[in-house]
This record gives sequence, structure tokens and C-alpha cells, in this order.
Amino acid sequence: MTSPYPSLSEAEARDAADPLREWRDRFVLPEGVIYLDGNSLGALPRATSVLMRDAVDRQWGSGLIRSWNDADWIGAPRRIGDKIAQLIRAAPGEVVVCDSVTVNLYKLMMALLAARPGQDKSILTESGNFPTDLHVAAGVARQHGMTLDALPRDQIADRIGPDTALIVLTHVHYKTGERFDIAGVQALADAHNVPLIWDLSHSVGAVPLDMGSDTARFAVGCGYKYLNGGPGAPGFLYVSAEALEFLGSPIQGWMGHASPFAMTDGYIPAPGIERFLAGTPPMLSLLALEGGIDLMLEADSDALWSKSRALFDFLTQLMAARCPDLAPITPERADQRGSHASFAHPHAWPINRALIEAGVIGDFRTPDVLRLGLTPLYLGFVDLWQAVDRLAAIIDDGRWKRAEFSTMSKVT
Repeated sequence: MTSPYPSLSEAEARDAADPLREWRDRFVLPEGVIYLDGNSLGALPRATSVLMRDAVDRQWGSGLIRSWNDADWIGAPRRIGDKIAQLIRAAPGEVVVCDSVTVNLYKLMMALLAARPGQDKSILTESGNFPTDLHVAAGVARQHGMTLDALPRDQIADRIGPDTALIVLTHVHYKTGERFDIAGVQALADAHNVPLIWDLSHSVGAVPLDMGSDTARFAVGCGYKYLNGGPGAPGFLYVSAEALEFLGSPIQGWMGHASPFAMTDGYIPAPGIERFLAGTPPMLSLLALEGGIDLMLEADSDALWSKSRALFDFLTQLMAARCPDLAPITPERADQRGSHASFAHPHAWPINRALIEAGVIGDFRTPDVLRLGLTPLYLGFVDLWQAVDRLAAIIDDGRWKRAEFSTMSKVT
């Protein structure tokens, strides 16, 4: 009799035929744990441990302050930015690594509004977007005496018009996994001469990106999800070359100066993307991020996205058969989603806590979403089969109803 869902042996066969299967050994993954939260915090690459020991013991320990020159610490923000540029198909000199997504978003928003002063206009964004994007946008709007139009996704295109000063959108939605068509929305914004900032935090390292071909000019993104840069890894900021000619950073820090070590009183912005630097770069975090990015550059991006699609289809097929009470909310079409799958359930929080105790780490997003990340470099089909098997058991035997699973933790 044919099984209504993929079997464990089928999962094993697919892992055996996976061209990326050997990459798993290049990450530190605890024995017995199935990690489905790499879309929130990527796993530790083994090479990063070696890099960090060298950074601490040799570069810092022996090199001391000489390493700003000898180890090119001073060039790291631009050097690593150029590597990220390869991942998003931007040009060299258009990406710099610095600060956090929140700070970089603020810098870009303020820079664009300063370059295009106007009154009685609005900032357009998506309601239900990742909170930091909404918080920053609301603060910037208030500083400029503007209104913030936060609208549902299906109303964004119709709202773009002559009273729109700036648009801020997240490419892949952090909760649902829905993906905007960058080229299509960018063309609409360009038709109205409205600058558009993309947040690539759930995109870079996960889905195909081509900022140049899509004529996207401004973006921010983070380094600790699919880029595996470590907790709180620095973010990045992208500005196309032609736009750099008229933008200045609102935070005139010394590292954004044309000659930082000239130590002059007057501020002269650096000629390129480095003008968006502010304070002294956090070198240990930067070097950890570089290790994760080097790993991504070594991998075949087409194979990554192909496996992501296959993992998604395999997971959703299993979930539909074995956990039908969890309703899928992520689009089925590959070109309309990112690399995580989300499911709604009124008791998603205790179910997720029980799942973690069972050795499967996903995460919860308020109010009712169980989110499962699909990271092709270190996740396999057997992982998904076992994860759904444990999840089905948790729902069937009702263990999620135990009192210890009901208490909310600070980090979900």
C-alpha cells in the first residue's frame, strides 16, 4: 500500500543523492538536535572557530594595534561588503558592512529625505512588517513632519504616488515568508520617482538576488541569519554607484571621513560607500561574519535555491499529511516566498516549546505562527522527516498542553 506521505527511506535516498550533503559537516550541529531556526540565527561554521582563534590569539594577541594595518582590519568593512555584493549581484564599492540593520535603515532613510526635501508627504511601508523597520520608519516620519502609511501588502502598489516621499519594504516577510517581486515594485517606484529601500534580512543567502538587473538602488540586510555570521553580526548597507553621488550619511562619524587619521575638525565625507561608516568597526564580529560569507560564496547558489525549493515541497507535503491542524501561511509558489515555511495554530507557542524539548528547534512568531527555517547547506530531508514525525507525536499525545510549555520566554 502506498504511503500518503514521503517515507523515511525516501528521505534517506534524497539525502544520499543531495549534491550539498557534504556541507553539513562544515557546521557545528549538536548531536540529536534538528535545527530549523537558521533563518533567525545561522549555525556556527567550523571554519569560523578557527578564524576567531586566529583573530584573538594572533591578530589581537600578538599583532595588537598593528593589525589595523598588518591584518587590514581597517579595510574589513569594504572588503566584506564587496563579498556581500557578489551574493546580491551588486557592483564592487556598492556595499559596506557596518552597524545593525536598524541603524543602517535609519541612515539610509535620513540620507534620502535630506537629498529630496519635501513637505506634506508620506513614508510608505507594509503593515505587519518586521517591527524594527516600522519603528524606524515611524520615528523618521515624525522627525520630518510626515505621515507613515503602513498598508497591507496588496495595497502598496496602488498607494505609490506624488505624495509618497519614500518607500521601505522587506523583500521576504519575516513571518509569512511572502516575497515581493523586486523588479516589479521597483519599476513602479521609479515611475513615480520615489526612492525605495529594500530590507534583505530574510533574503540574502537564501533566495536569488540581482540588485543590478532589478535596478534596486538602496538596501539593508543582516549577517546572522543565512550568512551564518554569529549572534548580532554586523549588518550591511547597499547604495548603487550613481546614487552615491548625491547621498551623505546623517551620522558623520570619523570612519566615514575621507581621511580619518588626518584628525581634522571639519568633516569631509569619504568619496564612496565608506561615507556610511560611523564608529570604529567591531573587528571580532566582522571577522566572524567574513567566515560565514566566504562559506556562502564557495557554495553553488543555484544548487542552494534548488534544494531550498525541494525541502519546502517535502516539508509541506509531510505537514499536510501528518499535521493537518497546522495551517500553512507561506505561499506555495517558489518565486513568491523565501526559504522558511510558516504554519498557523492557536496554540503555536506551547507546541513550539514542546517541539524544542523533543530536540527540534524552530521558533514562534506572535500571535500564532510556528516558523521553520530551511537552510540547505546543513539541513537534510531526514531532518525534516524526523522533525514532522516528532511534531505529529506532540500533537497526537497532547503533551504540548503541559503547564511548563505555556509560559512565554523573553526570546521567542
